[in-house]
Amino acid sequence: GYGLIRISPVLNPHPQNLMFPILILALWGILMTSSICLRQTDLKALIAYSSVSHMGLVTAAIIVQTPWGLTGAMTLMIAHGLTSSALFALANTNYERTHTRTLLLVRGLQLAFPLMSTWWLLINLTNMAMPPTINLLGELFIISTLFNWSTPTIIITGIGTLITATYSLYMFLMTQRGSISSQFRLLPPTHTREHLNLILHLLPLGLLIMKPALISGLFT
Repeated sequence: GYGLIRISPVLNPHPQNLMFPILILALWGILMTSSICLRQTDLKALIAYSSVSHMGLVTAAIIVQTPWGLTGAMTLMIAHGLTSSALFALANTNYERTHTRTLLLVRGLQLAFPLMSTWWLLINLTNMAMPPTINLLGELFIISTLFNWSTPTIIITGIGTLITATYSLYMFLMTQRGSISSQFRLLPPTHTREHLNLILHLLPLGLLIMKPALISGLFT
């Protein structure tokens, strides 16, 4: 994403035959990778495809080449960097204890790790761009930019946002709710360092909204 921001001005003004295919692929990629998330059985693969979906928004915003688009792209890159990192950290805490990433096998972990379940809920809501996190600001900038560029894009971005909410809730419910398997009833407890790690991911996401110019002021 940062490379696109640096290279795009060199191509400005964009010839139409260069801009349209990249934008169409980026918007189509949002729908395709979000849909792939809905059928994933591997937890790490689900999180990875989620990142690809969000980067489709970033690519589309950068290619439009407006101040709002560049601001939204930079904001969402930083926000999703923290969110995706936190999700991978959570997936690793599960894997260290259950030794599997298959969603069907790790159900009901809320009973074993109630505090970790709270982190799962908060970070999945952040992945859905829940206010007051910085993710919401980035997505609003990008969706507004694309809508201003072409009105029909609101349909694609709207569907993408809906699917993102769906697979984020699916990930939370599949890992935390339900009855826990009998082989996982005696799991080692979570550590303070793991909770501190997740706090240090969530705090910036919540506090940066108070002064978003720290990460988005370059283009405004």
